[in-house]
Amino acid sequence: MKKIFDFSHFRGDLFGGITAGIVALPLALAFGLQSGLGAGAGLYGAIFISFFAALFGGTNTQISGPTAPMTAVSMVVIAGIVAANEGNLEQALPAILSVFLLAGLMEIVLGIVGVGQYIRYIPYPVVSGFMTGIGVIILITQVLPMLGYYPKEDMAYVNEYKAQAEEVLLERILKEEAAEDIMVLEDFEETVRRAKQITPEQIQLEAKTLAGNAAAGVMGSLKMMGRAFKNINYTDLILGLLTIFIIYGFKRITTVVPSTLVALLLVSLGAYFGLGIGGYRTIGEIPSGFPMPRLEIFTAFQFSQIAPYIFTALSLAALGAIDSLLTSIVADNMTKTKHKPNQELIGQGIGNSIAALFGGIPGAGATIRTVVNINSGGKTKLSGMVAGVLLLIVLLALGPLASQIPAAVLAGILVTVGIGVMDYKGLGHIPKSPKSEVAVMLIVLFLTVFVGLIEAVAVGMVLASILFMKKISDVVEDRTAVAPLQEFSPEVSWADEGDIINQVGDRIYIKHLDGPLFFGFASRFQDMINALPNIEVVVIRMDKVPYVDQSGLYAMENAVMDLQEQDIQIAFVDLHAQPKDMFEAYSLVPGLVGEDMCFKDFDACALWLEDYLKEDIHPVKPKDV
Repeated sequence: MKKIFDFSHFRGDLFGGITAGIVALPLALAFGLQSGLGAGAGLYGAIFISFFAALFGGTNTQISGPTAPMTAVSMVVIAGIVAANEGNLEQALPAILSVFLLAGLMEIVLGIVGVGQYIRYIPYPVVSGFMTGIGVIILITQVLPMLGYYPKEDMAYVNEYKAQAEEVLLERILKEEAAEDIMVLEDFEETVRRAKQITPEQIQLEAKTLAGNAAAGVMGSLKMMGRAFKNINYTDLILGLLTIFIIYGFKRITTVVPSTLVALLLVSLGAYFGLGIGGYRTIGEIPSGFPMPRLEIFTAFQFSQIAPYIFTALSLAALGAIDSLLTSIVADNMTKTKHKPNQELIGQGIGNSIAALFGGIPGAGATIRTVVNINSGGKTKLSGMVAGVLLLIVLLALGPLASQIPAAVLAGILVTVGIGVMDYKGLGHIPKSPKSEVAVMLIVLFLTVFVGLIEAVAVGMVLASILFMKKISDVVEDRTAVAPLQEFSPEVSWADEGDIINQVGDRIYIKHLDGPLFFGFASRFQDMINALPNIEVVVIRMDKVPYVDQSGLYAMENAVMDLQEQDIQIAFVDLHAQPKDMFEAYSLVPGLVGEDMCFKDFDACALWLEDYLKEDIHPVKPKDV
């Protein structure tokens, strides 16, 4: 605990934490509103994740809180569970927070089992396509609030769902009767009686829920664009555009004061004192006072409600791990330090778990806030804890005032976030990058926007892995030579093989394996063995084979057996530790090939060849045609 409470840099940590907290405030409110749980949930998430991820994490200067990728996934979880609970957010909240809590616990487990050190192996095209896709999602979903159009308030649109709402309500009655063992055909009067009790208000409320669900997400936003542009609230539009203009314009004046905070204050105050004369929508009530634990997570827990989202919770945990550790790498580069990846995941998981208990949305390490912290003097974990405490003070002192912030202002902030989160480096290098990598990036981008974030990452990882294996197997094949000794040229033969070339004629083959023998190369290796002409000895040089996997080993085993059936002698040269261990574990050596045929170097093998080939020609069975 000594490093956690290192006060030797307290002044820098204090100023860094305060500055990072100021930057985090508008983003926390915006992400909370975007998620569907409200601005307060974003603020709760920022408070607890920032404090506890810093306290227990493995990156000294990391500032954590709600981020664009985490909010995008959270939004899907929230919308799905709310829809399953008849559009009732309060009823759905325990299940939503249970999924977030589960994701936090999973993140802790990922840290404990040591997954953190492997995050850096995620291919760049997958990360690039994913981040750009997140940016596109944010931009598309913020068009409607920027225009001041909210589908649930468009009564002409809501009325289109009245007939479907009646069907849903009737179906609900039938399900209730089935649960009560009431046979509908035998007691149809009971069904009619209950149906008559449905009020116009209930139908209208259900129609609003259905209309809202249909307009949610990317596809819903695209579907509603036409109506939105016909029903623009120009006050909201002006407030949103002013926010964007100030965010980008104020940076040209100074970067000492966060332009996002300046825009939030100026436009909100302007709207309150006159700019909002035409009427504007606020972000809604932010509960005042210290956040209280949401014990209904446990008291109202129903496994059936969260069961469909277990994989989503795991994906949320994995995304939080990726998001956080990428930011940790940025922090390392700036501070010339080295973070502890697995400890960082444990800290992030603890922060997300506690945030869920208090009704906050999940988050991760935030790059912009971390950079601001470092540039403002933050050096130890105290800076992240200070940021969390500052946000708590804002909640306690200014909660009711923050409730009056125009929703269009946060939409404007999110537009700039969406623009900023895109990977322009990767997009700019599309003409120069290999077509296969560009294809992976674009596929991930498309799937992220139009299918789902989890599916996008999964497909991207599979495609990238397949392409990687293809490239490696091509490289290994190109670097692997098979030739009779008498046909060796100086470019093909290795230096220690020259003296024996003229002595053995065309009676042996030397196969140079250059690179790992793994499943991507196994089938090609077998094809190369089958293509050998009739010879007496095959020498397999393993000098440059650092690794053999199970597929490669079976390919080697099959090749040896095929050659031995033709009475061809097999010799291995320079087996390294891992390949040798694999060969011995699976009894390839000494089971099929004796230890006396495994030579330490080619010189020893050459001496054996001279003796072996002095004898009469050894019979070789012809290969099957």
